[in-house]
Amino acid sequence: MKSNNKSCPCCSGKNYIQCCARYIDGGELPETSEQLMRSRYSAYVGRNKPYLLQTWHTETRPKELDLEIDIRWLALEIIECQGGKLHDDEGIVEFAAQFCGTGKLATLYERSHFKRENDRWAYFDGEISQKTAPEKIGRNSPCPCGSGKKFKYCCG
Repeated sequence: MKSNNKSCPCCSGKNYIQCCARYIDGGELPETSEQLMRSRYSAYVGRNKPYLLQTWHTETRPKELDLEIDIRWLALEIIECQGGKLHDDEGIVEFAAQFCGTGKLATLYERSHFKRENDRWAYFDGEISQKTAPEKIGRNSPCPCGSGKKFKYCCG
């Protein structure tokens, strides 16, 4: 994910180096809860457990984090942000994350709650409000990840 030309997985429209890499690889702190949400999504895409645990609030952080290997995250859409700005102490980010797992395409909807801890944003908890039923993808269908390849030669 360290290529200068690679689009950021968080779907911001920026390249990875200018977007989430600043937080994940560069040590900068996100200034808003949305920036943290986007960087955590990119960390899920890259299966970066240390960053995910580091950015989880200590009151709710799990001891272990099991990232499902058969899931491939495809796209993030930020639906709404409440609070979570530079001078706020809490924020809510509602999002939809499209993923592919075991040959099926689905979307996860969540309202994530963020709190400041030690002057930095941290993921506190989230409510899954809806998870769409998986849609079966044909082996010869275009891959939903946008690679331009057939599903069977890409994510399938």
